[in-house]
Amino acid sequence: MAITSLQNPRIKAIRALSQRKRRQETGLFFAEGIRLVGEAVQTGADVETLVVALDLLRSDFGRDTVRRAREEGVEILEVGAEVFRTLSGKDGPSGIGVVARQRWTALDDTRVGLEGGGSSPNDAAADATLGWVVLEDVGSPGNLGSILRTSEAVGGAGVILLGATTDPYDPEAVRGSMGAVFSQQIVRSSLEALIQWKRQINIPMIGTSDAAPADFRSATYAPPLLLCLGGEQHGLSKEAIEACDTVVSIPMAGRADSLNLAVAAGVMLYEVLSRVRETR
Repeated sequence: MAITSLQNPRIKAIRALSQRKRRQETGLFFAEGIRLVGEAVQTGADVETLVVALDLLRSDFGRDTVRRAREEGVEILEVGAEVFRTLSGKDGPSGIGVVARQRWTALDDTRVGLEGGGSSPNDAAADATLGWVVLEDVGSPGNLGSILRTSEAVGGAGVILLGATTDPYDPEAVRGSMGAVFSQQIVRSSLEALIQWKRQINIPMIGTSDAAPADFRSATYAPPLLLCLGGEQHGLSKEAIEACDTVVSIPMAGRADSLNLAVAAGVMLYEVLSRVRETR
């Protein structure tokens, strides 16, 4: 029988996952939408509960996903349409979501990122990955989600988060990733630990700064590498810039003096990808 009470303890617990404090306490997060849920099931994410409002779920793919999850032993929690709407961050919810366990990778366990692509943390792709995006003090969950999505698109391994970077399991970041949050590896690290790890594995780090004299198109990119970008307000810290082997800028031809962070990351990632393809 579907849950119809907004005060049901299970529903209140899922709704509370919109709060970062509760996500940190439980290690869980909620992802909503047909594509996101499909990615979670297909990539073998640690799904604890699949939440479905059958009155809202019109997609055949969505219903097939529910059947597949049920066959795999995933708990199915059926709820009423109004209950699901209170869990949703969308105006027109699709009626399907998952409560999943966050998946973090330790910096010292990131060899997959040097051996394969970002298709799945448990199944390295055959082609060599471009490497990692390093993000320092990124404040916008939407930007972080978009960067995860672009890293997945170019075959990157994942993101390494430094400093006060926002939560990749924030609902806005999860939506912006379009499912990449399930397939990209996510690491939290200090700058000091990153520098030590970088030296141990001898991987180059390319930083971005609007003050850098070198145009990004003039640099040499030898993947796997670390592509390092700073937060929306202040860019990379002085310490992070000093740790980079090369620092480049993206030239501005118009009146704008900077790019959106996710756009800048996309420009850089596709430049690296184009160089890789030129050498194949």
